[in-house]
Amino acid sequence: MTVISRRQLLLAGTALAIMGIGAPAFALDVAELNKAPALGEMALGAGEDAKVTIIEYASATCGHCAAFHNDAYKKLKAEYIDTNKVRFVFREYPLNDAALAAFMIARAAPKESYFPLMDVFFETLDTWAKNPAEGLLNIAKQAGFTQEKFDATLKDQNLAKAIMEIRDGGTKFGVEGTPTFFINGELYDGERTFEAFKAKIDPLL
Repeated sequence: MTVISRRQLLLAGTALAIMGIGAPAFALDVAELNKAPALGEMALGAGEDAKVTIIEYASATCGHCAAFHNDAYKKLKAEYIDTNKVRFVFREYPLNDAALAAFMIARAAPKESYFPLMDVFFETLDTWAKNPAEGLLNIAKQAGFTQEKFDATLKDQNLAKAIMEIRDGGTKFGVEGTPTFFINGELYDGERTFEAFKAKIDPLL
């Protein structure tokens, strides 16, 4: 695993090599899909016995992911997640070095700061992605990072490897791009609007 340097972060468009894309047809093992990764699950809302569980694989630099989180997700969170009707699981699927770095920062922050940081990443994507090294540092400082902690986090090869294992796990489940959603273990390929998710969720509650 190569340590992420500030120079690499400046090359926001430099994609990590993604192996196994275009996976063959297979029977999805729902039990394996629902198993928490070694790094731990990042989830909101209802507990593991929820009637409805939504799993999202997303990249911190994905414009489509940002569009979903800045609109439909906020409405889903207010109506279903914050009211404990639905369990929402977020899994990292970095598509480039900048996304991996953002996820490393979110994971290195206190757990209660993870989702607020993801909100900031998506809400300000157009700004920080222009200069990831500076942009991510500014966001990290707002979460209490010092320059030293920021640099150390980006050099944490074990953390980077653990996040990449989550991405590789998603690929095994047929994830080929972001965002990808599973609802109760079933791949959701519908529209990413609040109304479309609502139509899918309500009959399951």
